[in-house]
Amino acid sequence: MGLFDFFSKEKKESLDKGLEKTNQNFFSKMGKAIAGKSKVDEEVLDELEVILASSDVGVDTTIKIIDRIEERVARDKYLTTSELDRILREEIAALLAEHDDLSAGPRDEFYIPEGPTPHVILVVGVNGVGKTTTIGKLAAQFKRNGKKVLLGAADTFRAAAVDQLKLWGERVGVPVVAHGMNTDPASVAFDAVKQGVEQKADLVIVDTAGRLHTKVNLMNELSKIRRVMQKVIPEAPHEVLLVLDGSTGQNAFLQAKEFTRATDVTALAITKLDGTAKGGVVIGISDQFKIPVKYIGVGEKVDDLQTFNKMEFVDSLFKKK
Repeated sequence: MGLFDFFSKEKKESLDKGLEKTNQNFFSKMGKAIAGKSKVDEEVLDELEVILASSDVGVDTTIKIIDRIEERVARDKYLTTSELDRILREEIAALLAEHDDLSAGPRDEFYIPEGPTPHVILVVGVNGVGKTTTIGKLAAQFKRNGKKVLLGAADTFRAAAVDQLKLWGERVGVPVVAHGMNTDPASVAFDAVKQGVEQKADLVIVDTAGRLHTKVNLMNELSKIRRVMQKVIPEAPHEVLLVLDGSTGQNAFLQAKEFTRATDVTALAITKLDGTAKGGVVIGISDQFKIPVKYIGVGEKVDDLQTFNKMEFVDSLFKKK
């Protein structure tokens, strides 16, 4: 077994473990729904609809999945309950594939698109979703891949956020641009991008304040950050990464709605999937907002922040023990 195979095996095992609660929740309910049934009929589909919705897939996405299965039942005339999990895997994987960002590079590794450097990622999300931790883990993963990384502590409304990012910088050995609490976040973002250019960094990741999601000035604040970045790099930020807490279920949908209204979100990171039975939220959010899920968090370790591979995710979600 090669080194790559070893890391792939470890990643898959971590993913399986991280989605275990969702998996167990789904199959325990599914077992009850199809007990004594030999074929997929209207009653089974009604039960499946309830199961998907209760796994926080979301109503609209659940209806879409049920419609697809109904089409297959009608086309094939007969579908056994033993085939149902295979059909579900196929339809959910197909749904996730519709929102793949094919320009994002290989989905099984931490990747920076080709082009002028530094590549700039602006990270948004409410407090408590694991935003700063996600940035620290991203920095560690990219540095491990030989990339020169610089962080910007532009969440200046909380001293704890600035300090936490500095600690991550020390821990993983990457520089952090910080002006301290209650300073202008746009000024921090400007300096981070400027220093990224001067230091020939491959990647600059900029944190932003999370408490603004209910404020009318969210759009103005993020627009200002964009404008000052573009004084240094006209195309910056190259990505806007929205971090969501998967364990909050439907609340994550509401947060996604707020942020996609306020700024042009290009990718999602969904964290804390290991502590919840609501892993279906990944499917619903990806489908409803038409934004690719780029990273998922399935544990506390640095390696538990993974690039999102739809086939591996669906396999772990429906893996029979």
